[in-house]
Amino acid sequence: MQFNYKYGSGSAVNNGVSSTNVSFAPDVLRDPTFFVGTLDKKIPFREAISALHHVVVADFNFQPKDNSAYLAWLKGQEEIWLSEASSDLSKLRSEIHEVRAKMDGLRKERDSIMKPYYKAQSAYFKFLYKRDMDAWMVLDPVITVHPDQVFFECFSKDESVYGKLSCGYDVFKDINEFKCGTTNIDYSKKLYEEFQKIRTYKETDFKIDPKGFDVKTTGEDNYREVKIDLPDSWVRGFLQVSTAMTTKKVSFELEAIDIANFISVLKRNKERRGPRSIKYILKPNEPIVAVFEPWNIEIVCNQSIYKGDEYEEIRVWGRRRILLLERLLPITNKFSVHLLGNGMPSFYTAHLTNDMYFTLGLSGWTANDWTQSSQLELLAPRALVPATTMQSIYLELRNTWFASETDLAKNLNLDVTTVNKSMETFAQAGKVIYDLKNKVYRVRELKRDGIDIESLRFSSETDKDAYRLMEQGAVANLKITEQNGKVLLTATVSNNYNTVVLIDKDLKITDAKCNCNEFYKNKMTKGPCAHILATRITFDKK
Repeated sequence: MQFNYKYGSGSAVNNGVSSTNVSFAPDVLRDPTFFVGTLDKKIPFREAISALHHVVVADFNFQPKDNSAYLAWLKGQEEIWLSEASSDLSKLRSEIHEVRAKMDGLRKERDSIMKPYYKAQSAYFKFLYKRDMDAWMVLDPVITVHPDQVFFECFSKDESVYGKLSCGYDVFKDINEFKCGTTNIDYSKKLYEEFQKIRTYKETDFKIDPKGFDVKTTGEDNYREVKIDLPDSWVRGFLQVSTAMTTKKVSFELEAIDIANFISVLKRNKERRGPRSIKYILKPNEPIVAVFEPWNIEIVCNQSIYKGDEYEEIRVWGRRRILLLERLLPITNKFSVHLLGNGMPSFYTAHLTNDMYFTLGLSGWTANDWTQSSQLELLAPRALVPATTMQSIYLELRNTWFASETDLAKNLNLDVTTVNKSMETFAQAGKVIYDLKNKVYRVRELKRDGIDIESLRFSSETDKDAYRLMEQGAVANLKITEQNGKVLLTATVSNNYNTVVLIDKDLKITDAKCNCNEFYKNKMTKGPCAHILATRITFDKK
């Protein structure tokens, strides 16, 4: 999928003796979006925007050592050692010596020929790393201006971590002008280094430059145009994050000292075997307990009491990515944690000031990134809301830019379920995002294109296959049983696959089984298979 950007000059931070000017260059191909004000919470902003940069460059994938050269040498040497060990004849030793001498000569000749190439290749990559860090990144951050806040969003290099910095207008003073909308900003390694020079004694002007949208008939060369052919995985990953935020979660709060203790355990210990997980033990009205496996190190969060109604035990993986929160600890009041379930994504929201917060979204585990981890949108109830109704809901949200599902339902005289289903569809399309802290939906258009309602019916091939099975009548022997307020479904799909689906009070799948190969390989960690989903859709139709 190709994204086109066009920036007026480049983003910059101009540091003087008594003032600092932060100017972001927006994408001029989008609708005009700008913001001009003076930063008030300087140090929290500096640390938070720096933490966002750490998310962008993060790559937690396992990096194996390159032993190819050693293995190639060993392969050639093995024959020599075997020949030397099995032969006592001087003639054979002489032949071996001649062959080895000839091979050494060929290797030297090869190295001589390839040396200029390797030297040029090394110099090129060093140049890119030092001079053009943007070439190593996938996409510049996404920035959105709303009537009450400005927020930045980014994705890590390994596509397993999502970062969002939200700055309410209390973070600024003397706001001159702004226009709501979403754009991409030019954000480089050099800009990050300049951010480190922000100080409390310097006035800091914050600007998403409105001049970047001036109409120009001359000086077109002042604009920098960038065309990036993004992998679909990046776009899908961003949409998965939006969907995950709308999913039912187990939520609780932790003190900053608790996260500091987590980081301390991770720094002092190195796992040699699995499971490499954190097991959260949540007992109503008792301190939250985190068990770090496989060492079984238990951290009791004495100041953090779980306020839920039911006992929960939830394991999450990819825990070393929590280290990205370390820089925020000195300026954080507390953390809100949202867990989607065992092996599922999780969110950590750092409350920096009254109106500034940083959200870190982690996929189920690092290798199982946001682009592959779980088709989260498929866990939600699927229903076709009329296109006109969806359009009305979206236009109502555009009028205020952010609103809760209750307010939208009240203003449009609709039921909350219809609004929620529509919002989930818009989140899957990158049109809206859910604000975990304020519990409202916000307009955030990831792409400039308009809404194609019909194209949003199927979010993936799995979704499409499931509807095809349902429409063909492949789901048979559907039995519905109620168990402790939940609904248990059993069925036979395509005469071959036996499915069991458990649905909670919110009409979402909480557990399921199938005897197909897809379920055997992935269980529910990558979302339900087409047979499970077809069973669910057939139940919805009834």
